[in-house]
Amino acid sequence: MKNNFISILAIMSCMVIVSMASSCKKGRQSEGNKTHSKVVDKKVHKIDLKVPGSKDAIKDKKLAASKPKSMAKPQLKQIPAPADVAAPPKDAEHTKSGLATKVIKAGTGSQHPAATDTVKVNYTGWTTDGKMFDSSVSRGKPATFPLNRVIAGWTEGLALMVVGEKRRLWIPEELAYKGRPGRPQGMLVFDVELLDIVKPPATPKDVAAPGKDAKKTPSGIAYKLLKKGTGSVHPSATSVVQVNYTGWTTDGKMFDSSVTRGRPATFPLNRVIPGWTEGVQLMVEGDSMRFWIPEALAYKGRPGAPQGMLVFDVELIKILKQ
Repeated sequence: MKNNFISILAIMSCMVIVSMASSCKKGRQSEGNKTHSKVVDKKVHKIDLKVPGSKDAIKDKKLAASKPKSMAKPQLKQIPAPADVAAPPKDAEHTKSGLATKVIKAGTGSQHPAATDTVKVNYTGWTTDGKMFDSSVSRGKPATFPLNRVIAGWTEGLALMVVGEKRRLWIPEELAYKGRPGRPQGMLVFDVELLDIVKPPATPKDVAAPGKDAKKTPSGIAYKLLKKGTGSVHPSATSVVQVNYTGWTTDGKMFDSSVTRGRPATFPLNRVIPGWTEGVQLMVEGDSMRFWIPEALAYKGRPGAPQGMLVFDVELIKILKQ
C-alpha cells in the first residue's frame, strides 16, 4: 500500500477538495518545496491527508497566495559537517541492516520510542561529501512526526535512543531514499537529538461498533459526547474550525492524528468528508465527541483511503469563522 501514497497536498486536494480538479498538480509541486520533506519520506507520508482535519494544506494554499512573488525562500544557515561524515568511525556501532550509529551525548530518559510513537527531534542531515541538505536546527524549530512515516533508517535509528540523547546516524542508501530522483543521494549522515516521545492516543474500547450510549443521526452517523464544552454556538456547514482529532478503522488501527503531530488542524467544514461536515455541526467549542462514520459518508471505498466505517475522536477547539 505504501507505493500508493503520494504527496500530502495532492491527497488533500484530490480527496477533500473534490471540486478543484487542477489542484492535484499544484499540490505535488508545492510539496516538493517543503524543507521538512527532506526527512519525512513522501512515499510513506500519506495518512495525514486522508482525513479531514489534516488540512494545513488549505491554510497553506491561502498563505502562499497572499505572499508576494518576490519573496524568496530563506536559505538555511549551513552547519559544518562532522569530521567523520564520509564514513562511520571504528567506534560506531552497526546493526544487522547496515545502519551505523554513534552516541554523541547520553540521554536522561529510560524509554525507547516504538515505531508507532511520534517523536520530537532536532536534527541536521548531510551527504557524505559534507553538504548539508536539511536541518531543523537551522530553522530554529524542532520537527515532530510519527516514526513509521519516515525513512527506514530513521525508524530504526531513533528506536535505539532515549529522550535527551544525541546520536549520529550513517544511513545506507537502501535505508534512505534508494536513489529516488530529487532526493538526497547515497549514504546520508544525521545528527539527531531526541527531545520527546509522544505516545499515540489509546484505541477506544468501543471502536468496533457504537455502544448503547451512542446516539444516531438520520444519515447513519453514530456519536457520543466524551467531554462537554463551554460554548453555546454550533458551527455551520461553511464554518472554518480548529480541532484536534484522531481516527481509527474499526479494527483499532489508528490512521491519522493531529494529536500525535502536535498541532491542531484547521479547515472549512464544507471541504471535508460528509460525516465530518455533519458531525462537527453537532458540537460547540470545548466539546469532545466520538463519531462512527459509515463508509458512505467517509471515503466510499476509494483506493488508498481508509476503508469501511471510520471512528474519530474530535475536540472542537474553536470556530474561527462562522
